[in-house]
Amino acid sequence: MANHKSALKRIRQTEKHNLHNRYYAKTMRNAVKKLRNTTEKSEAVAQLPKVTSMLDKLAKRNIIHVNKASNLKSKLSRYVNKLA
Repeated sequence: MANHKSALKRIRQTEKHNLHNRYYAKTMRNAVKKLRNTTEKSEAVAQLPKVTSMLDKLAKRNIIHVNKASNLKSKLSRYVNKLA
């Protein structure tokens, strides 16, 4: 366990940030799942910009990696375009 006041504060901040980041990562995963389970093209087209925006924001804040966001956006847009 840490002995310095600054180290104890850093531990408290890290736990708080981890909880915050975990919430947003889980929200993102649920949004991606919801889009992937959509079979209607009009719904999927409406959801895609929201999910894409969410991925970009999380990548900008380093909650997910930039390349992961790019890969997910690419796969999701391919999926939506493939829907009939």
